[in-house]
Formats: sequence, C-alpha cells, structure tokens
Amino acid sequence: MEKFILSNGLEMPKIGFGTWKAENNVTSQAVCDALQCGFTHLDCAAKYDNEIEVGQGIQLSGVKREDIFITSKLWNSVRGYHETIAAFEKTCQDLGVDYLDQYLIHWPVPKGCNDTYIASNKETWRAMEDLYNAGRIKSIGVSNFKIHHLQEIMESAMILPMVNQIEFHPSCLHNELREYCKQHNIVVVGYSPLANGRVFQCDKLQEIPNKYGVSLSQLCIQYALQHDVLPLSKSVSKDRMIENLQLDFIISQEDMEIIDAIDTCGGSYKDSDYILFE
Repeated sequence: MEKFILSNGLEMPKIGFGTWKAENNVTSQAVCDALQCGFTHLDCAAKYDNEIEVGQGIQLSGVKREDIFITSKLWNSVRGYHETIAAFEKTCQDLGVDYLDQYLIHWPVPKGCNDTYIASNKETWRAMEDLYNAGRIKSIGVSNFKIHHLQEIMESAMILPMVNQIEFHPSCLHNELREYCKQHNIVVVGYSPLANGRVFQCDKLQEIPNKYGVSLSQLCIQYALQHDVLPLSKSVSKDRMIENLQLDFIISQEDMEIIDAIDTCGGSYKDSDYILFE
C-alpha cells in the first residue's frame, strides 16, 4: 500500500480502517478480515469502547504487529501529564501491544474546561512527547483541532503535531484548515469520507462513479486522496473492504471541481470549541 510521509519520516499507510461505531460482537472479526484483505492501518480510540476486541482481531488475523500501523486517541475526560500516561498504558493493554504507531488528542476542549484547556492540553502534549521520545509512540498528533487549537499547542511544543484528524467528505472540506496543515507539514486524516451515508442521497454524486466504473465509496475515498487527505474507510463486509482498496483510477479535474461545489451532504456540525460531550 502507498504511504503518506509524516514530518519525522514515518510512513503511514494511505488508507485507514476505522473502528468507530463498530459493535463489540463484530469488531474482532471485522478487524481480522480487514487485515487479511490488505489493510495495514487501524484507527482506534479509547472512547469507542472496543479496543479489547480490536486487539483480539489483530491476534486472530495472524498479521505481525510490526506490519500494522495502529492509531489510538486520548478521550476528553483525560487531561494532564500523569493522566495521559495512564490512559496510554490502558489503551496498549486493551489492544495487547507495547507501543502505538500514533496517538492523538481526540478533541481539543473537554466539556467544562474552556478556561483551562490550553494549559491542560500543553501538559497532555508534554506527556505524549515523552512517550514519543521513549519510543512508546512513533508519531503524535491531534484530532478535530482548529487552526487556533494547533497554534496553542505549537507555542510551547518541542515536537510539533504530525497529524490532524478531521471530518472530510463532499460538503465538508475545511479548506483553510487543510491549507494551514499543509504549510506546517501536518498530514490531514479524514474521517467519515461517506458523510455517514449521506453521499448516497446526493443526486449530484450518483452519476460520477459510472464514468470510472467504480462504486460511490471508491469515488469518495479517491476524492479524499486527491485532496491529500488520508481517508478512514469502514465496513464489516469483506467484499467492500477489498473494493475500498482498489483505487486504480484518477478523478478528472472537472469532476473534482463538481464534487468540490456540492453543498448538500452536510457534516456533523460538532464545533470543537463548544462540544457537549465528555
């Protein structure tokens, strides 16, 4: 699989397999199937409450740990130096691994911490830097961070964020944020490339895949890649998993512009300055 190259030179497989909303009773088999179908990049999070099952899927697959790129995320209820270390260790224990390829701060502002989040994020980031320097994490980054959140971290960081994971799909492009990340050598990872299924209700998108003999899912994944965004795909169907990795086509500039102009797929509308969950 082709790679994205992070600022520290680490190679990151260009398509990830997402585990958000994966029910516990199917997660282990889905992860096993994904790895056996050719995925080498797993995206996890403590909040998904299925990291034990993800670890079981890794073991079931027979794929060597060193051949898998594993990302996890620190949840909003955890901030601070020692708390971050403990949460990281819990994630490793649940996954059955002794290191992560990537660890992210899941959201920038925990509920009820608007006045203190900058200081607590800096302590959290210091812990992640120490884990990185100790070889326990191969790359560190953030998720759902706006430009000002990135700037706040970077003010005192010894190691700059290498990744920002954000929602990305037709109608949700974050052009200014992506440009900022590009200028600062931060790889953008895009979740929900199918807009949580809303792309299938978008009339303007329905005819474009036929031009290339591909599915709408393949089109949206390739669309992200052509915008230099690393997409996270998700399916429990082995056929769809295989299909989502078969991207031997290029979307024309004309069709890219048509998709860029679509404004009917919506987005999650979660404002990371004012999120209501913890």
